[in-house]
Amino acid sequence: MKRSEINAIMKNALSLFKEYKISLPQFVLWTADEWKTKGEEVREIKENMLGWDITDFGGGDFNKKGLFLITLRNGNQKMPEKYPKVYAEKLMIVQENQVTPMHFHWYKMEDIINCGGGNLIIKLYNSTENEELADTDVEVSVDGVKRTFPAGYELCLKPGDSVTLTPGLYHRFWGEEGKGTIIVREVSMCNDDANDNRFYEETGRFPAIEEDEAPLYLLCNEYDK
Repeated sequence: MKRSEINAIMKNALSLFKEYKISLPQFVLWTADEWKTKGEEVREIKENMLGWDITDFGGGDFNKKGLFLITLRNGNQKMPEKYPKVYAEKLMIVQENQVTPMHFHWYKMEDIINCGGGNLIIKLYNSTENEELADTDVEVSVDGVKRTFPAGYELCLKPGDSVTLTPGLYHRFWGEEGKGTIIVREVSMCNDDANDNRFYEETGRFPAIEEDEAPLYLLCNEYDK
């Protein structure tokens, strides 16, 4: 991805959050120069990868296959003694027909919540012992109501709806065409994108960036750079 594209995505996200009256933590808006003035007091932000996260999953077309996220809080699966927080929270923006590829998590359980805008479609499969797509019914909790769906079911979350995704449950999601962009909130167990994502097909998680202009804000994997 080009840095100019990432900067434009950030600006559009800030406009959308303003429209929905969603306020962000101060660290999200620190510039690269401001980050240079920070020391050990911000170690939790760095080590738990809080902040901006924009990816095209290695496909080169963010609008077709991509996801915008801001991690607001997170513990650490590898360092629970240092960071005892057992939960994480993210804000996401999903566009119409913008796909997040099929994947599951070995460890993390998560609630996916449609906070407003259009409809979020989530395709669901159980996983087999060798991590293939299972041809078995899927059981999920939709806002506390137990639901059973056939393999490959496309669950529609309208604004206000949520679903609990358990470890090992494959899911692929996108915004329903014609319904508008969606603000999604994720509340989950600790998040570890480096070690706890099992993509069904080979997928890049963090983008390679072409530096065609200065960064507006740093991504969560860029602080130490």
